[in-house]
Amino acid sequence: MSAVLPSQRALSGAAFATLLLIALMMGANHVAARIAFNNGADVATAVVVRSTVTALVIAAILASQRVRIAFTARHKRFLPAIGLLVGVQSLCLYSAVARLPVALALLAFNTYPIWTAVWSALVYRHKPEKAMLVAMPVILVGLALALDVFGAASGLGAAGQWSRIGAGVAFALAAAATFGLALVLTQHEAGDVDGRVRTATTMTMAAIVALITVSLQGGFHLPTAPAGWGGLAALTCLYGTAFTIMFTVLPRLGVVGNSAIMNVEPVCALVLGWLILGQSIAAIQVAGALVVVGAVMALGMRKR
Repeated sequence: MSAVLPSQRALSGAAFATLLLIALMMGANHVAARIAFNNGADVATAVVVRSTVTALVIAAILASQRVRIAFTARHKRFLPAIGLLVGVQSLCLYSAVARLPVALALLAFNTYPIWTAVWSALVYRHKPEKAMLVAMPVILVGLALALDVFGAASGLGAAGQWSRIGAGVAFALAAAATFGLALVLTQHEAGDVDGRVRTATTMTMAAIVALITVSLQGGFHLPTAPAGWGGLAALTCLYGTAFTIMFTVLPRLGVVGNSAIMNVEPVCALVLGWLILGQSIAAIQVAGALVVVGAVMALGMRKR
């Protein structure tokens, strides 16, 4: 994901279907990432490849559409910071995907609206909306059920369950926190930058952050099996294609940027993770997942 602001415009049937397709592709991207990680690739390598290719795709779109690029002094200060945050978010989210069932990693990441409200209050002294205050406990309760925080569904007990999921949940929440801050800075400091330009700069910075991580780890860790190469190629193609559709098809359908509909991504990942990876979760966890997704979608679709 990238720092793309939500649209409040009404959706046509074609736009709704396109947004669902993007959500499906983004969920599939994380399933493909897990396949790559299970076959020798590491997180930083995947982020470098994915971010570099996506940046090049968006740059090609900018060139073909002859988009004029001009940055103010404020943009020059904040766009690198936003890109740095999204780079850290990418590394953390893929680290969560490598450790948790994909759907659960994405659900924990889907707490980012809470973090957005927190950062907005801390940085810009904006009081959270009433709808957000109502949704916060609902999201947290749903997440607790989905993660089986007391270990009832797994039979491991709280201590055993957290020893299994603790690191992955921490990475997912760190991803949500950094993404929430990136969204707040984008809204207040770079909201007037063309979304294509903003995404190109963000993906470039994310690639640089991941490349530095690769160098600190002693080099690239590439897949060691054909399935891993397929996963790496698939995650790159799915992510890049999703963003290409976002910036070429959606504007023609009357939609600019993100939409609450795309928050069904964890549900798509849940189904794909079960079909492709054999990952399954208990019925109570599925119920918790639906609570989280429903609450986040309700927040995104509310009238302002």
